Amino acid sequence: MPIRRVKEIRDMSHEDRQKRLKELQTEMMRLKTMIKAGGSIENPARVHQLRKTIARILTVENEPAPLMKEEKKKEEKKKKEKKKPREGTEE
Repeated sequence: MPIRRVKEIRDMSHEDRQKRLKELQTEMMRLKTMIKAGGSIENPARVHQLRKTIARILTVENEPAPLMKEEKKKEEKKKKEKKKPREGTEE
């Protein structure tokens, strides 16, 4: 399983992220069990990679939902209108 970048994780759907998270946690548990039993694992750095990827997925899941583009445009428009001076007041 390849390690994902944050951008790739954000592009995934919520269901895909949850599925991927479960897979990674299962693999992590399997590796930790092998280590605790005294066995050696093929790639010891994989544990570190799994921890990082799990943390990335959880971070993206806990982020607040971004505003929609239309809402952002409306807010920017309102701010600009408030900052403009009235036409009749300049002399």
